[in-house]
Parts: sequence; structure tokens; C-alpha cells
Amino acid sequence: MNPHTPFLAPMSFERSGLLLRPYRPGDGPELGQAISGSHHHLRPWLPWADEQYSAERGEETARRLGAAYLAGTDFTVGIWLDGKLAGGTGFHLRGAPVSNGIAEIGMWIREDLSGKGLGTRVLESMLDWGFSEWPWERIEWRCDPRNGASARVAEKCGMKLEGTLRSNMKDVDGERRDTLVYAMLRSEHTELREHQPPSGP
Repeated sequence: MNPHTPFLAPMSFERSGLLLRPYRPGDGPELGQAISGSHHHLRPWLPWADEQYSAERGEETARRLGAAYLAGTDFTVGIWLDGKLAGGTGFHLRGAPVSNGIAEIGMWIREDLSGKGLGTRVLESMLDWGFSEWPWERIEWRCDPRNGASARVAEKCGMKLEGTLRSNMKDVDGERRDTLVYAMLRSEHTELREHQPPSGP
């Protein structure tokens, strides 16, 4: 893509009852409830997962993330399953411009919907969306080596483990930890889809 041409991000992706879209004003109460109700499930990996995540804080977060999406500085989306907020994901730039062609996918799933294959469905959808309607040439997935569920989701979707960043971050308790780096290239996604159609109906 031309680095001088403003990038207009796609506004949604739908597949079999799954809707990925940026947060909007009014999403705050549901976002706050999803995070606070999943505190024990999310907290080991996500320091912002507060047990007291109020509707007001959720609304502030929803508006801030929605504004960043429209501004093109970061692309966080809510995961809506049959009309219910099931979690969050997004294409994160980590300070690089869109024209760099690289994004990192992050994800969280609310506790009452975890362990049911939803994370795999969402990542598969994000990869399909990212390599069709977005300009990404490389999509990354990073996780704590202790988060086996996160690593398995990446592997199920065909992402390749490229290596381990040693002691590159602090965990929620302030202890140094490693980070696994998975990635998929546009060419690899094309080849994968030619031989392995999406698992969803």
C-alpha cells in the first residue's frame, strides 16, 4: 500500500454468529461486566483485568479504543457471539505504521465461554480477515510460555513458532518472563487455505 494514502480500516467481519467490530459508545456496561466477571480467569495473563471493572470504566475504554480504531493508531475489536460480548481481540501495531504490513493479534475470552474452541474460531477468523481485507503481510501472536491454551490456539490455526524472547517482559506479579513468538505470512495463509478450509460452518 502507498504510505501516503490514508488507510481506512474495515469496520466488521461476520461468520456463523461471530461478529468482530470496533467498540462503540454504549458498549461500556457489557465490556465492564465481561472483564470483571472473568477476573480470576484473565488476571494471570492480563494486568488490566480488574475485579472492579465498572460500567463507567468499561465505557471509557470502549470509547478510547473505538477512537483509536477510527484514527488508525490501533485496531481493537470486540468479539460478539450471537449478540453477546464474548471477549476482545484486534490487530495491534505496537508503534509501527500500517504501511509496515505487520500486526500482532491479541485476544481474551470471557471465562464462561472459554475452553469451548471459541479462541480458535476467532483467531482463524482474524487471520482470514487480516489477509483478505487488510494490508498485512505478516501477523504475529505472542504469549507467555506458561499459557498453554494460548499457544495451542496459535498452533491449531497453523501459525509457526519462530522462537522465544527470553526474559523480555514482566508478568502481572512483576517477575521476569519469556515470550513465545508465533507468526503467519500472507503466502502461508494462502497455501493453508488452499489445502485446509476454515473449520467453521
